[in-house]
Amino acid sequence: MSIGKTIYNSIFKRSSTFTLAFIASAFIFERTLDSACDTIFDNINKGKLWKDIKDNYTQ
Repeated sequence: MSIGKTIYNSIFKRSSTFTLAFIASAFIFERTLDSACDTIFDNINKGKLWKDIKDNYTQ
């Protein structure tokens, strides 16, 4: 049995499992993209963010 047939029989054959798989994959994609964008933003703005300079202003 091929991998495509296995995926079809386990996920795409019924609309309820397809919907669940779609929602789960969208959630995982959103969390991964959000984390990657935050990491890129922090690296670009290193030294300019409050978390980097707050020791200069707090006593």
